[in-house]
Amino acid sequence: MPRRPAAKKKPGTIASLARLYPYVKPALPRIALGMGAALTAAVVALVIPQVLRTLVDGPLQDGDASEIWWPVALVLALGILEAVMVWLRRWFVLQPGTHIEAAMRNSLYRQLQDLPVSFHDRWPSGQLLSRAMSDLNQIRRWMSFGLVLLLVNVATIVIGFFFLVSINWMLGLLFVVCSIPLWVYGYVFEQKYSLVSRRSQDQSGDLATTVEESVHGIRVLKAFGRGKYALKNFASQAESLRGTEIEKARAIASIWLWLLLVPDVTLALCLLGGVWLTADGQLSVGELVAFFATATVLRWPVESIGFLLSMTFDARTAVDRHFEVMDEVNTITDPAEPESIVRPEGRLAFHDVHFRYPDSPAQFADLLDGIDLELEPGETMALVGLTGSGKSTLTALPTRLYDVTGGSITLDGVDVRDLRRDDLRSHIAMAFEDATLFSASVRENVLLGRPSATDAELAEALEIAQAGFVHDLPDGVDTTVGEEGLSLSGGQRQRLALARAVAARPNVLVLDDPLSALDVDTEALVEAALRRVLASTTALIVAHRPSTVMLADRVALLKQGRVTAVGRHSELLATNDHYRFVISSLEDEEERERKEAIS
Repeated sequence: MPRRPAAKKKPGTIASLARLYPYVKPALPRIALGMGAALTAAVVALVIPQVLRTLVDGPLQDGDASEIWWPVALVLALGILEAVMVWLRRWFVLQPGTHIEAAMRNSLYRQLQDLPVSFHDRWPSGQLLSRAMSDLNQIRRWMSFGLVLLLVNVATIVIGFFFLVSINWMLGLLFVVCSIPLWVYGYVFEQKYSLVSRRSQDQSGDLATTVEESVHGIRVLKAFGRGKYALKNFASQAESLRGTEIEKARAIASIWLWLLLVPDVTLALCLLGGVWLTADGQLSVGELVAFFATATVLRWPVESIGFLLSMTFDARTAVDRHFEVMDEVNTITDPAEPESIVRPEGRLAFHDVHFRYPDSPAQFADLLDGIDLELEPGETMALVGLTGSGKSTLTALPTRLYDVTGGSITLDGVDVRDLRRDDLRSHIAMAFEDATLFSASVRENVLLGRPSATDAELAEALEIAQAGFVHDLPDGVDTTVGEEGLSLSGGQRQRLALARAVAARPNVLVLDDPLSALDVDTEALVEAALRRVLASTTALIVAHRPSTVMLADRVALLKQGRVTAVGRHSELLATNDHYRFVISSLEDEEERERKEAIS
């Protein structure tokens, strides 16, 4: 499994959450209105005990029943107003949260599409998936619910304290002092919970990666009878996640203990003090009732701090994980002042090209070590070499899937790094040995590089790739292929991938052994059809079969990352021992495949 990048030291909770501001800014008016409605509801709830104080010390104490109705009506009106404000709070904040989540998910996906292949080589797909889904869901819930209630409830507690002190300063001060342990423990809770929360979300991403790999590799697991092994590995990871979740639950339970115990002890002490003050005549019955009614109103805001803090720290972790991807530096970008190719001819040249993968240890030799090669417009060149000679690596460089680490590659005399990536990739198309298709129709897969192509051009591309089988599918070219095209055979996927490259109508066609999964007869048909395309297109083809070499005008022989010979097939056979050895190896492999096909 690819390693997960090491976590860097993170900023504090407030600094992390503040990074959401660009996404939150458009929604701030509605969020502010939602907070205003929630705070109004809280203040209304705090005002009701003051009406009760007037009621108890006035009409009830005097025994005047006629004066009871207006306080009762006022309490009813305040209750209705509080309910309306709560409804408004929900109405204001729910919709903005979904917009924020959508904006963040779109920006994340845009960043993932823009980052180079080397980034995706390092990051497990499950980690990226968990960031795009569960982390952003967590942020949305916090924005719509956690943030609003946390700020409003803290403000309610502060305002409530002033109400308590205004009723009786001694009882109010006692209430404030007894609440200090809650704030102290809240700070300790943050330090502990943040670490556990981060570990939990990382483990969830690792578990998602395991599930994805198992699903994609289900044929291999079944073929080798390794289902129990995969289950054991999954169960071990799931158990680690379960342990972390239990640790989270214990941390939350510990703060709930304080949040429930401290207010109860505080109310008990205040009750003793209040009864004594009332008996001594320093506090009226109405004031005592108002004090405890206010304290009761404050109970929910105080108790809610625990889960709101845990939600906030979960959101902080989700934000950190989101920006770990967003902060990745894209090393393959468009130039500040891009050049353009007005009349593309298709002359592709490699000038002293060196390459090593970004994470390769410094002591390792370059995979490509000074490649000099030039393809004339309309020329077809085959790359031949033993496994590990650098053929596939070389084909990944013209389209800037990776950038050269030394030297340069030019297209019609222009360094490919001086062209916009979209322009470059409209001139050069690729077909890979590992043909990847998407969960879309055959038409959409084939026309991926040129959606504007006509039906006639689509049919021509399918004909060249010998992909006529698509017409036998249930809906023809509009049939949706399964995930990664696994509902098709390997040869069918390769033919569609080749048709996709042909349909793009590029000036340069780079083929990384795109016919390896085809039988010999089908390959011969494809090669015959390809000759029409290659007659006017510059082509660089990785050849693993002698028959593929026959398509080429010239052949480049690679050995240990260097081009050791270039020439026609017949010339190299006559003059180069290593070339004869390579071709002999390819012939042996082709003969073995032919016998297997016959048997």
